[in-house]
Amino acid sequence: MKKLGLIGGIGPESTLLYYRKLVYAAHEQVGEHFFPNLTIESLNVFEVFRFCRTKDYDGLTAYLLAGIDNLIAAGAEIVALTGNTPHIVFGELEAQSSVRLVSIVEATRQEALRRTVGRIGLLGTRFTMEADFFKEPFREVGIEVIAPAAPEIDYIAEKIASELERGIVKDETRSRFLAIVERMRGEHGIDALVLGCTELPLLLNGIPLPLKTLDTMEIHIDALLEASLR
Repeated sequence: MKKLGLIGGIGPESTLLYYRKLVYAAHEQVGEHFFPNLTIESLNVFEVFRFCRTKDYDGLTAYLLAGIDNLIAAGAEIVALTGNTPHIVFGELEAQSSVRLVSIVEATRQEALRRTVGRIGLLGTRFTMEADFFKEPFREVGIEVIAPAAPEIDYIAEKIASELERGIVKDETRSRFLAIVERMRGEHGIDALVLGCTELPLLLNGIPLPLKTLDTMEIHIDALLEASLR
């Protein structure tokens, strides 16, 4: 198995899930006496948000690339970012990395095509919901992407930053998120929901949803395992 390197801390809660799920999925696939060797470079999700808020994408690229270089120095042969938002500069990172980077956006697009969805609702950080880096690859293959309304984006972004990134899960937040999904389904006819922030499973996993769900973290983990075991 090729050695994996993860850019973690973006945020910490999803990094814990990535580690646990990757380790035990590899254990199950390879054998009873196997656990994978991987390295995590933990960065600061609020620095990522700051770079995005000020549109300092050169600064964000440099910040993430320094972490990737540390992973490569530790022997990583495949690297992934454990968050959707930093994929806003994925193309620049991929062009400058000396090892393969596995994209959460591309992995999710391939899964959406496999599951033949036509119109998806996108939840995530403000930057993921408002920018085109996540939406455009789907549009290129004929999948329409619907973001929440502006006040809903404000609410979702605030709750991700103030609660989910800190591991806080509240019933009232879950209820409001579900109401937003129901409105999008009723008004826009979405046939699938993308959990476009890797902390969203903390809030929504195990909750029955009225449509297909594309959990970007689970999809990304499957893609990472396939790449590292190939």
